[in-house]
Amino acid sequence: MLRSLLASAALAFAVPFALAGPVRADPGPATAYGPELEGFAYPFPVERFTFTSQRQPVQMGYLDVRPEHPNGRTAVLLHGKNFCAATWESQIRALAAAGYRVVAPDQIGFCKSSKPAAYQFTFRQLAENTHALLDKLGVERPILVGHSTGGMLAAHYALLYPKDVGQLVMVNPIGLEDWSAKGVPPVSVEQWYQRDLKTTADSIRAYERATYYAGQWEARYEPWVEMLAGLYRGPGREAVAWDSALLYDMILTQPVVYRFPQIAVPTLLLIGQKDTTAIGKDLAPPELRAKLGNYPELGKAAARAIPGAKLVEFPDLGHAPQMSDPDAFNRALIAGIAAP
Repeated sequence: MLRSLLASAALAFAVPFALAGPVRADPGPATAYGPELEGFAYPFPVERFTFTSQRQPVQMGYLDVRPEHPNGRTAVLLHGKNFCAATWESQIRALAAAGYRVVAPDQIGFCKSSKPAAYQFTFRQLAENTHALLDKLGVERPILVGHSTGGMLAAHYALLYPKDVGQLVMVNPIGLEDWSAKGVPPVSVEQWYQRDLKTTADSIRAYERATYYAGQWEARYEPWVEMLAGLYRGPGREAVAWDSALLYDMILTQPVVYRFPQIAVPTLLLIGQKDTTAIGKDLAPPELRAKLGNYPELGKAAARAIPGAKLVEFPDLGHAPQMSDPDAFNRALIAGIAAP
């Protein structure tokens, strides 16, 4: 039964999760990119952090943008599962203009970073990798801004390194509910892998229109579709799909919602109210499916659970408010992180 559900859902839900601003050039249709997104241009110079993790050499691509008039603070932007550092472009420009240094890494397994074939993906490991990068860059007590899967990572980071975080901002984070505990059926890594191999530009576009953009579509979103689709057209498609499968397993088996009361850093939640994201929702029974991904309720519950958290809601926006209405989002973000 589960296998048939996976097959029927593959195209409709082939790329679940978190993308901003214009790219420098339209990558064009049906472009293939390398396994580390070779061939796709980022809006700022990409730097590399090379280190050893789990007994193997890996590298993280990252952006490090310095403001013309620094205010002494650094914002670290953590992308979602279907996003990359480049998709934060609008926020990087707005934050830099407001005086913030901005660091935006691509996590291991994503975008311009390594795609290891054997890697135990955990939120703790990704947080440790990010902490090592920030230590190398001399960044202390940054403002962590995490979107979607990046929001889940940011929460784990704040729990792991509470004294090293100045502020936590979560943008439509996933993990506001425990999908497995609510009844989403288990899916093996191999099943996630086979499903991910079916990813196409059409399946990406359909999912993003419905979930990220609340049923709307604009031409400016198309480069981000091609960014992802190009990875699945390229020579590293199997490596990309395999790491994606491992990451789905990480997300579903490592819930953070139960630890929200333990978060001890100032927290801001920025929530698009038309979001309906729930990983594996399409595999759940219909009566359960309708109850999952209710972000108006989930955002309020998270704000109650996290001590002192502040909540800003965007009534007409979906899973990616920073992309749907970057101007309004950037104003809310900068106001929310302004020093008292």
